[in-house]
Parts: sequence; C-alpha cells; structure tokens
Amino acid sequence: MRKGAGWVILSLVIVLVGALIAFFVQTDFGKVKVKELRFVSSDGKILSALLFIPKGVSAEKPAPAVLTMHGYINSRETQSGFNIEFARRGYVVMAMDMAGHGYSEQVKGGLANPARGADAGLLYLASLSFVDKNNIAVEGHSMGGWSVLSAAGKYPDLVKTVILEGSSSETYGSPKVTAETPFNFAVVFSKYDEFSRLMWGVEIPSDIVKTQKLKAAFGTTEDVIPKKLYGSFENESARKLYIPNCTHPGDHLSKEAIGYAIEFLQDSITPPKFIDPNNQIWPWKEFGTLLALIGGIMFLLSYGYCLLNSAYFSSLRGRVANFKDVKKPVSIIVWLIGFALVTAIPAFTFFKFQQPGGKTPTANAFWPQSLTIGFARWATFNALIAIGLFIVWHFVYHRRIGGNLVTYGLATNHDKPKFSLKQLWKAFALAVCVVFTTHIVLSVVQWAFKVDFRWWVLALKPMDIARFWIFIKFLPPFALFTFVNALVLNGQLKAREFKNEATSTAVWMISSALANSLGIAILVALQVGKLFATQTLFFPTQSLLGIVAYQFVFLTAVCGVFSSFFYRRTGSIYVGAFINALFVTWYIVAGQAIQFVA
Repeated sequence: MRKGAGWVILSLVIVLVGALIAFFVQTDFGKVKVKELRFVSSDGKILSALLFIPKGVSAEKPAPAVLTMHGYINSRETQSGFNIEFARRGYVVMAMDMAGHGYSEQVKGGLANPARGADAGLLYLASLSFVDKNNIAVEGHSMGGWSVLSAAGKYPDLVKTVILEGSSSETYGSPKVTAETPFNFAVVFSKYDEFSRLMWGVEIPSDIVKTQKLKAAFGTTEDVIPKKLYGSFENESARKLYIPNCTHPGDHLSKEAIGYAIEFLQDSITPPKFIDPNNQIWPWKEFGTLLALIGGIMFLLSYGYCLLNSAYFSSLRGRVANFKDVKKPVSIIVWLIGFALVTAIPAFTFFKFQQPGGKTPTANAFWPQSLTIGFARWATFNALIAIGLFIVWHFVYHRRIGGNLVTYGLATNHDKPKFSLKQLWKAFALAVCVVFTTHIVLSVVQWAFKVDFRWWVLALKPMDIARFWIFIKFLPPFALFTFVNALVLNGQLKAREFKNEATSTAVWMISSALANSLGIAILVALQVGKLFATQTLFFPTQSLLGIVAYQFVFLTAVCGVFSSFFYRRTGSIYVGAFINALFVTWYIVAGQAIQFVA
C-alpha cells in the first residue's frame, strides 16, 4: 500500500461515520424523509430549501408545517436544531436558504427586499398537498426572522404562528406587530444577544422587556414579563417572551433557546406527536458533522501526503533548511517578538481594514459579496504589512544568521537558491488535485446524506457554479495572503527541531496554528468575555464582525496547520500556500451571501 494510504482510508471512514450519525439524527432514524428542494420566486429566481417530511404524512393525512429561515451569512443547515426537533414531532419543515445565501439566487431588491424569498417559500409550502394549510408556522433567526415576519404580514391568512429567534419587528422592512395582529407571536431573545441595539434599540439585551414595540406587540403598557402568556392561543392572539442564557449565534447551539421554540410551537399548533421540549437529539447531528469536518481536514492532509509520494509529484519532496544549518539558530527572544507581531497585527486590523470609515464594502457585479470584499481587503493589507516587516527583519537580523531563498522555503531546488517554473506548476497541480478531491468528497456527502462539514457556524459547503466564478475572482487577494503567511510562518518563525520527526512536525503545526489564530481568539475572548460579564460588547459597534471572527479563529488555525504540514515535507512554501489559497477562498466564498443583483 502506498505510503499514507492508510491515513486516507481512516479519514474517509471518519467522514462516513460522522455523516451517517448526522444523517440518522436528521432523519430521526428513518422516521423523517429529508429532500433537496428547488423552487422559483415571483421574479424567476431559483430558491433552495431542505424539506423534512415525517413518516405517514400524505394528502389524505396532511400535517401542520413550519417554514424556517436562518440569519445573515448563514445557510439552511444553521437551523438544524430547530428543523430536526420540529420534524420529529410530526411537523413538515421547510428549511430555506435565504435569497443570495446557500444555493438560493438573489432576488430582486437583494437584502433590501424585506421577505428575501420567504414569501415565495411560504406560498410553496402552503401549496403542498400533504400540508395542513390551516396550521402553518414560520420561525426565523435574526434577519431570517425579519423575512418570515414580512412573509406572514404579506399572507396573514396562511400563518397561524410566528416565532422570532434573536430577531425583532419593525426592523429593516419587517412589519409592526400589535396585540391585534392575527397570529400567535413568540420572541426568543437571548440574555447575551449581540444585536440588542439593532433589534430593539437597547444596550442591555434583557432590557427588551421595556421597549415600546414589544409592549405594543404584547398589548401591555407594563414591562413584559418573560414566559408569561399574553393573549390566547384559542383566538390566535397568544404572545410570549423567552430570554435564554446564550448569545445571538448561540441560539443555534442552545437546548434552552431551541426548547422555547418547540414549547411555543406545540402550544400554538397541536403537534402530531407531542414530545417534551427538553427531549432533544439535535446535538448528535452537530457532533456528526463536526466529526465529518475533522475527517475532511484529515483527508486533505493525508491525500496530499500520498500525492507527494507518487512518481509525478515526488520531486517536490525536500528537506527543511534551518538557520542553524547555515550559521546559528534563531534567538528565542527574536522568535517571540516575531510570533507576537504575526498574531497581533491581524487582530488589531481585523475591524479597521474590513470596514474603512465604519462602513461595509458595497457589492458589485465583479465582486458580488460585500463581506468577502472586506475579508479580501483585510488579507491584502496584512500581506503587504507582513512583506514590509519581513524585508526589514531579513536585513536587520536574518541575513546575518544565514537567511536566504533556501532557508525561507522560496527555492524550488531545496538545496540551492534556484527557482523552477516546472516545480511551481507541480506544486499548483498538487494543490488543485488535493482541494478538488476534498470538494468531491464533501459533495458526495451532501448528495448522499443531505449534510455538510460543519460545527455550529463553522461550515465548509460545496460550491455551486455561481460561487465557483466568484471563487476565481477572489482567489488572487487571498493567494497573496496565504503565500506571505507561509513565508512568515515557515521562513521566519521556524519552530524548534526534535530528534523525532513526527514530534517536530506536530510542534511546527501547533506553533503555526497559534501564531495565525491566537490574536483573533483573544479578540473574540474580549468581546464575549465582556458580553457575559456585563451584557455589553467590548467592541460595541462590531456585533457582526465580532461573530464572524469566530470563523477566522478556525480558518487561520487550519491555514497554519496546512502550511507547516506541507512545508515540513517539501522544504518549500509553495504546496502549502497554494492549498491554503484554494481552501480559504473556497471556505469564504461558499459561506457568504451574494448581495449584488444584476
């Protein structure tokens, strides 16, 4: 068996086991059928959803239904906890990709369109022969809450219950709700929700109880009391506020938040199968997709290792050249200073470079993802800063201890300071083979099991054709970053060597992962730490990017692992840098919303 093939097989087994666990939980062990769905909006755009159909549901025996919608820059899978628990209680569930998100095309008006595809989804759900049209609920998180509320306002005769998670009324096009609005209405707004100012105009999330628009919706002039029933389920005027102990994105990872949604839904629309709200199985689906994500990362590493041992790519293998091979090792003080700069600068610039002037970049026809433009700008400026510091570092220090093309991993010869375009092409070809094959593995998993690689908001999704072209356009700025990052990690921050090769490789991978991600992790800790301590944010104007930073802790750490792993086996930065360029661009583009509408 070719060297490394055993690890490839093991990684695929882990992917399969994780996907199977997620599949069985998502289908309630065969009691719910999950279907991929595409339908057309009123302006001819293709919208995407997953349809959960409980066993025994038919035109002769229709079931109540729920339309669910995720929030901004997420996808239908983020709502898995809600979808799984609603479906296993007998409700038909239609989990939509918001327009421009996931596999849904952007509709006319883009994000300014208040329903963002939810109105078309509601009409489609109500048209299904096996859905009880008199018992339909909608549930949405954050922006998804605004969207489903807008759809309910547009078609009030179709909606009996509205459940908002981390969302609000009267915000960015969502309609006003009063005590007379003809549907049952629940608000689940977490104690540590980062968007309390945007959603309800209060600094402290729990002060939502004092807001006039919540009081108006609940028909009271006094502060709203959490968990108290206002109105009546009998005449569809029920109102209830829940305040779980979690954050805005934490709603998706909280049995308490999901349990409150289950409770209100079962109270307002009798479930075909009553199950206690505290009886929840969705965490096992999260475990399964996390296991699959770990297996996917292992596959990328082990498959790349196998290719390096093949006849065609074997010339890429080489020995790592250390400074001590030339003159003397890097001083530990100098190394620590370098480490501090590498980890601190991206964190200090994370907000500033993405939103110059405090404004999110505007999407355009060439680059139709606004947040991705900000990420690309941040990556580019950090790369330029790193190049400048690296040049200074070289002339001030590294040149004196033997820094050159070979020790920096820039030579393709491994022993001599030479550069070969043929070797560079091989490095690129290997990276394409590795990342493309990983994409195939993920695509097969999604096709077969209707799940992707993820844990919570950390998600790797297959790209469709539309996002592939966006991927090509965003590749250059992210490639610049990954190449400079590989140069800094492996040319400047060379970790200690040990007698055991495996130990040395592990230390380098951990060191690189920490250098890349520690600063952003500290940024997240400051934001979340103050939030849990005071219910206010450390960076009060950065609710969205503060949450987005969670993903960059993961993504930058993985970049460090990939970069060092392949550098240790090739002696040059190119294979790891190419792989990271493709992987990072894929991860970001596949998970971001398309805002621009032609």
